[in-house]
Amino acid sequence: MTVDSTSEARLEVPRQSSLGTAAARNLASTTKSAPQMQEITSRWLLRMLPWVETKGGAYRVNRRLTFTVGDGRVEFVQDGSTVRVIPQELGELALLRDFDDAEVLSAIADRCVQRDFRAGETLVERGTAADELHLIAHGRIGQASAGSYGDEVTLDVLADGDRFGEHALLDEDARWSQTATAETSGTLLTLSRADFAAVVANSPALRSHLAAFTARSEQRQNHRGEAEIAMSAGHVGEHELPGAFADYELKPREYELSVAQTILRVHTRVADLYNGPMNQTEEQLRLTIEALRERQEHELINNREFGLLHNADFKQRIQTHSGPPTPDDLDELLCRRRGTKFFLAHPRTIAAMGREFNARGLYPDHTDLGGQQVPAWRGVPILPCGKIPITPERTSSILALRTGEEDQGVIGLRQTGLPDEYEPGLSVRFMNIDEKAIISYLVSTYYSAAILVPDAVGVLENVQIANWPR
Repeated sequence: MTVDSTSEARLEVPRQSSLGTAAARNLASTTKSAPQMQEITSRWLLRMLPWVETKGGAYRVNRRLTFTVGDGRVEFVQDGSTVRVIPQELGELALLRDFDDAEVLSAIADRCVQRDFRAGETLVERGTAADELHLIAHGRIGQASAGSYGDEVTLDVLADGDRFGEHALLDEDARWSQTATAETSGTLLTLSRADFAAVVANSPALRSHLAAFTARSEQRQNHRGEAEIAMSAGHVGEHELPGAFADYELKPREYELSVAQTILRVHTRVADLYNGPMNQTEEQLRLTIEALRERQEHELINNREFGLLHNADFKQRIQTHSGPPTPDDLDELLCRRRGTKFFLAHPRTIAAMGREFNARGLYPDHTDLGGQQVPAWRGVPILPCGKIPITPERTSSILALRTGEEDQGVIGLRQTGLPDEYEPGLSVRFMNIDEKAIISYLVSTYYSAAILVPDAVGVLENVQIANWPR
């Protein structure tokens, strides 16, 4: 058996674990720049977030008790062209939340009927009797109603995982208050009131659960779904005032600090002989910290546990009306929250916004942000962030953020005063010098982000960035 000599030689080459002397000499002679790095970005999110000291490594968000239930999206499984709702996902419906009888949920899922629709098809007509729940497995559906002056007004755009008609399952007199029209082809599952009633009739546990749900829904709530604080206004004389208190969530969410770490290795020969005129250890550390900060911002956007894209409330996610990012879409994103501090979008998405604005003869203003001119819409800065993903279909997302504890917005979490702290929330700890004379430093940064109230973050989803207006 023969062994390729080239492969054998390749296997014998040891993997380099620190900066070599040949590269180090490049910093020790002639007129030169400090080492440059293409990965460095503006990192606007890290600069704009107010950072809150997080002692104990965790931050608890206490909120008022809310009766809003089942505001998540429903998920499905697909077997070829057949689509079926996951039984446990029916718990996302308000009237089935916390109901965990797997057998009954499976019976309900089995009665959901698949329906494929085409673009332009009217799925429900305003004013007609409503007797079905519709679960959207795939596609975009627009909801419209009559405006104050007889014109047609678009109310909402629904997409994968959304639903409509939930009220029809319990209300025999329910009617459609809007017309639903398919904007694309797609698939939905329908559950009729009769089928749902048949399951309820055979399940005492479900009947008891629905009775409790009805009792909860009759409690007074504000427009945000929070338990209402009773009060009286405009009264005269000896009017009896109502008693009130603000109830809290019994199980508030806690955000634990996440960590990004790496081990920086520097050979003692490099540190001893090639430290002039630039400190080799300092330059290596500077580039390592830049890479850690880039990773930190990526996690704040994309981490499934605390990242803004995954933790934005479903009610604060909206769809574009036509695909590309139009001024109307940005206005709708703005109107859903008070005091939006900035938009965050991928640079290519910002370019697509510019094209749509220019096609309409609009030119966004610019605003000064820390001495730098940035584009703005309605006075709200539009900041670039290359960590927001772009799908293979060339769609992305635009975030709108309100920040700060006082404004009940988004905050960054970190802990300062760490051992061997090099920057706030970042430590550089000497580890050892091994038998190969390589110095090792543990570089760590601890961070997270918390959304204090749901409307602190809004997301415009499925933004088409490949459109070129003519």
